[in-house]
Amino acid sequence: MPLHIIKLCVGADSLDDLSQWMAARMREAERRGQPLRHAHVTRMAPKRAADILSGGSLYWVIKGLISARQAIIGIDPFIMDADGVRRCRLWLDGEVVAVAQRPMRAFQGWRYYEPKDAPPDLDHARPGFAEMPEAMRRDLVSLGLL
Repeated sequence: MPLHIIKLCVGADSLDDLSQWMAARMREAERRGQPLRHAHVTRMAPKRAADILSGGSLYWVIKGLISARQAIIGIDPFIMDADGVRRCRLWLDGEVVAVAQRPMRAFQGWRYYEPKDAPPDLDHARPGFAEMPEAMRRDLVSLGLL
């Protein structure tokens, strides 16, 4: 069974904001002639990489709610500079999938996230809700109606 990772999406206020930021990064990569792949750099490399690469996703917490996921398609530990600082690239699928939002308190770094705890994709959990404006979904979740 795949293992997931959950992480705060610092700097993004919404799924649309995250998608726009990713699109800007892809435009910059294209301009520089770099590969058009999405990566998120972390300080720590996951020790359970094989479990993650068997179908795991990175779940994004945006403004206190688990809001989206992206499939993890590669894990690439590397040394960042001459001082030997280690980092890890999580290579992500370009599709940002909205999930049934769920509250999540802030935490530092990333955490392993078991499949049994992961919220379902929004289209599967609540057909048609993905078309609803995200702000309205957030309000309904905060009122306990979703």
